[in-house]
Amino acid sequence: MVIDFQMTNYFESSSEVILSINKNLKEINLICEELKNCFYEGGKLLVAGNGGSASDAQHFVGELTCTYKNPNRKSLPAISLANNPSAFTAWANDFDHLDFFSRQVEGLGKKNDILFLISTGGGDLNNKLSVNLIRAAQKALSMNLKVISLVGKSGGELEKISNLSYKVISSTTSHIQEAHISIIHYLCESLENI
Repeated sequence: MVIDFQMTNYFESSSEVILSINKNLKEINLICEELKNCFYEGGKLLVAGNGGSASDAQHFVGELTCTYKNPNRKSLPAISLANNPSAFTAWANDFDHLDFFSRQVEGLGKKNDILFLISTGGGDLNNKLSVNLIRAAQKALSMNLKVISLVGKSGGELEKISNLSYKVISSTTSHIQEAHISIIHYLCESLENI
């Protein structure tokens, strides 16, 4: 059997990125506390991302509303803003897809809610990257909702404007995504006994 060293290096690199999270758990634990406070105060999570991060958003919502480990834990209120393709295509067709998430924040966001955004780059208005997430964050902040983001690369605009943000130290999209799902599972662990 021939060992593909390129693939071995991939796993080593991915593991290093995930292990680096242990060096900076303070921000993640602050995020855990904010999520707990949100649920204790009767709020919900509005979760969004693009592409693979949209899948992570749906995964996170599924873990919260269904079950993570404990089948007896109560369902926690969370909505993935990417879950309605009929509404998305209608809005994108008639208006501008860049405002679809912010439109939902406007309609669904209430006191004590949190907008939780997942983005590998964090968004950049000048280069028109993840503008929809930035606009959603701006809308949430204007409504006095808290904004939490998981980002990577430079951190982008979302790291700057979020109330809490955790930046994965990597410039490799796949490694950032792998770290984000590890963080999401860590958050789920912290919410198991809520």
